Amino acid sequence: MIKSFRSRELEFEVTGDYALFSDPLTRTGGEKFSYGIPTYEALKGILQSVYYKPTLVWIIDEVRIMNEIRTQSKGILVPKYNGGKDLSFYTYLRDVRYQVRAHFEWNENHPELACDRNPGKHEAMAEKYIRRGGRRDIFLGSRECQGDVQPCVFGEGEGCYDGQEGPFTFGLMFHGMTYADEAVRPEDRGQMTRRFWNPVMEKGIIRFCRPEECTLTVPVKPMGIKKFGIPKDEEVLA
Repeated sequence: MIKSFRSRELEFEVTGDYALFSDPLTRTGGEKFSYGIPTYEALKGILQSVYYKPTLVWIIDEVRIMNEIRTQSKGILVPKYNGGKDLSFYTYLRDVRYQVRAHFEWNENHPELACDRNPGKHEAMAEKYIRRGGRRDIFLGSRECQGDVQPCVFGEGEGCYDGQEGPFTFGLMFHGMTYADEAVRPEDRGQMTRRFWNPVMEKGIIRFCRPEECTLTVPVKPMGIKKFGIPKDEEVLA
């Protein structure tokens, strides 16, 4: 699918006392361990909390890691399925600060919203809500990790990893979820798909590949597309 529009780049900084971008491999035992860096999906979720419209799709271009990557473990009482509570240990990132650069494109899977494709309006609204800290609460990967958003100039200020020598890899990581209404590749149509990738950090900056460029994907389940203005029983698969 050819994208016919790309907004101007939007830049913002997100900070928080704690973050939990949990590795799905560590969840099976009831405990959670955070990745060392934010996932594409987490940053996209932050932008959707700032400004969400089904007319557009947020694309995360890059993130700059400003503070040193540090972790802290906490004992958490979690409810058990059969009643009562159990003690689990969650490992969080501590004192996080990120600069993010992103843009949006029109969601071509919603042609019924073509009348809402006003670039100036959506760019102005997104910038407005970045200045206001978002329309909804900001979470850094998990509900208990609240964060703050404010405008910034990407690349300004001193970052902890500015003097990094050589690239730093993080191994195979979860990239995000492709939902049916944002699917671009034909093989992703009509279903929900998990994406994985191998991020590389250079001088504190991680440049994300686009969702459709992720080569390692795992289908999750069939999924339809909600058509706005169309009765629910007439919704169709992508």
